[in-house]
Amino acid sequence: MPSRRVLVDLLGFTGSRGGTETYVRELTPRLAERFPDVRFAALTGRVGADKVRAFFPGHVQSLAWIGADPATWALGAVAATEVVARRGRADLVWAPANFGPILRGTPRVVTVHDAIYDEVRGTLAQRAQRTVTSTLMRRSAQTADRVLTVSHAAAASIARNLRVPAERISVVHNGSADPRPVDDPWSALDTLRLPTDRPIALSVGNRMPHKNFVGLLEALATLAAEARPLTVIAGSRLPDPLADEVSRLGLDGDVLLPGWVSDDQLEALFQVSDLYVCPSLVEGFGLPVVDALRRGVPVLANDVPVLREVGGDAARYADATNPGQFGAAITRAVSDPGDAEARAAAQTWASRFTWDDAADATAAVLEATLSESSR
Repeated sequence: MPSRRVLVDLLGFTGSRGGTETYVRELTPRLAERFPDVRFAALTGRVGADKVRAFFPGHVQSLAWIGADPATWALGAVAATEVVARRGRADLVWAPANFGPILRGTPRVVTVHDAIYDEVRGTLAQRAQRTVTSTLMRRSAQTADRVLTVSHAAAASIARNLRVPAERISVVHNGSADPRPVDDPWSALDTLRLPTDRPIALSVGNRMPHKNFVGLLEALATLAAEARPLTVIAGSRLPDPLADEVSRLGLDGDVLLPGWVSDDQLEALFQVSDLYVCPSLVEGFGLPVVDALRRGVPVLANDVPVLREVGGDAARYADATNPGQFGAAITRAVSDPGDAEARAAAQTWASRFTWDDAADATAAVLEATLSESSR
């Protein structure tokens, strides 16, 4: 029996797009192990090609005219992916980063991590900027044979906003990386110049509106200066767009914006932090919440369904759109982090989310789509 072929659309992979790229890096090698009879190939742009080759279990084809900007990525998904799939006689296209081709052709599974563009409107300029992406996501999801997503909350949002029938959506929770403690976390963080005599609250994410970091800053500003934890908000290119807001609220001595941090630095930040804070208005999954819980770090999250889904009873919740309420919750969480038993229970809860389980469930969806297309 000839080998089956799966083309993975990684045109948008740059190495700096956060959770969606973690998803790809963790799943593709595991899927290859579960499909020894499948030949995997990846389609990338020029920026991400070498980074993809470092982990991808198969041939990597790069299109030189696709750069890091979303516009060329979108054009490639519309104009190139299906052409490459047909030339390579692919049996299936998997688009794991929210959108791929927008017309029916080679059988296709698309992973839509969220419908945040429809859930959080943003400013007029932000809406104009993402109109094309939102339209492509909708068309790609509607024409796919199967849509994968990472939480039940995201599935409901996709069905509602992208108008995809619920029976074509499969939910597969993300996994969480095993803790990799750093031997000397303070040395790993030396360049950040963190004080060692203050409680530390950590938050990580890009600066898109739904992350609600401005809401977190406004909550911190409601606290007396002596009651504020030092808050580290990592995950942005520098100069950080939050810097002006930090200054406006008088938080320059209380908030650190280190930009992107290395994997070792992120592990070290978890190790020295007294609290992880997730003020997001909406998420597809909320992976840092699970990562923090697995590392025994107490979590305070915005009280929205998706964060309750991934945090369960292991996290604490408050309304992050109410600065006074969220600020008070930060103070309570820092002053009362919970006992060792509570932290152990949180780690047990978070350990339920594994990339091996995610790979098993994803493989089942890909196999079902391959089988249906061969009938």
